[in-house]
Amino acid sequence: MIGGQYGEPPESDDEERRVDLIETPRVVLRPLRVEHAGEMAAVLSDPALHAFTGGAPLTAQELRARYERLVAGPPGWRNWVVWSREDERLVGYVQATIEDGSAEIAWVIGTPWQGRGLASAAAKALAGWLAGQRIGTVVAHIHPGHAASAAVATAAGLRPTGRWHDGEMRWEREAASDG
Repeated sequence: MIGGQYGEPPESDDEERRVDLIETPRVVLRPLRVEHAGEMAAVLSDPALHAFTGGAPLTAQELRARYERLVAGPPGWRNWVVWSREDERLVGYVQATIEDGSAEIAWVIGTPWQGRGLASAAAKALAGWLAGQRIGTVVAHIHPGHAASAAVATAAGLRPTGRWHDGEMRWEREAASDG
């Protein structure tokens, strides 16, 4: 998740702020909307989702306030909800923070839908979209004990760098890598 303080959103036109729909055979990454908060609060309600990142599940009202900040945020904040075609419902989210030709990505899939490759499909789709946007480097930070996230990063073409940031391993994918 994106942390830190949320200031006033910068002025920009709608095209600059637009987030694309990303479709794959298994998942559809839909641009985040404030209206997703109610359904996503249920998807993200398991406290176990915070085992590696800290915090606690947000209520629908808290998530709505967060989504209001995210959709109004700088153009480099790109957020999608993950729609499972098989389940015909939202199952998680992915995000990319794009700055200076690189992107830091993150993903969360709700507990009932984990272990089915949905996070890998979503992260791979996101990394592919970023490559299409000419983003040179894709980065993720992964807790050393989180084997599932390491598998997702690997599926998205990222590799561990051996560098650490706030207790997490930095993983990267360079533009030349097709993953």
